[in-house]
Amino acid sequence: MASPAFEDIAETFDFLDDWEDRYRHVIELGRAMPPLDDALKTPATRVEGCASQVWIQPMPKGEGPEATFDFMGDSDAMIVRGLIAVLHALYAGQSVADVLKTDAQAELARLGLDDHLSSQRSNGLRAMVGRIRAVATEMAG
Repeated sequence: MASPAFEDIAETFDFLDDWEDRYRHVIELGRAMPPLDDALKTPATRVEGCASQVWIQPMPKGEGPEATFDFMGDSDAMIVRGLIAVLHALYAGQSVADVLKTDAQAELARLGLDDHLSSQRSNGLRAMVGRIRAVATEMAG
């Protein structure tokens, strides 16, 4: 089940007819996100498989499958920062177990992102989802 924050994004996307407006909205979501401290931009937090520089820093609350999942992220590309914000809306605040149950591809398909992102950006988005799922799997023990 998608979070209320992700549902808000989906509703906004339904309201915005033009993909250019949706693209701008994703960029605005990225701009509104707090930047990741440079000290956290390390090889350990870097997401491989992205054309841009992308970092995801897990920020869990608690331990095990019932821990609350959260993360911070950043990128050197504005659209990718926006995609990180979309993923944050999808996953943040869920239990680790729910993160692992979330079908990110299906949820993101509701936004029509696959149809409008370059193959490199789509691959990068899949890499970010993969990193989040790997962290959640590790947290679940």
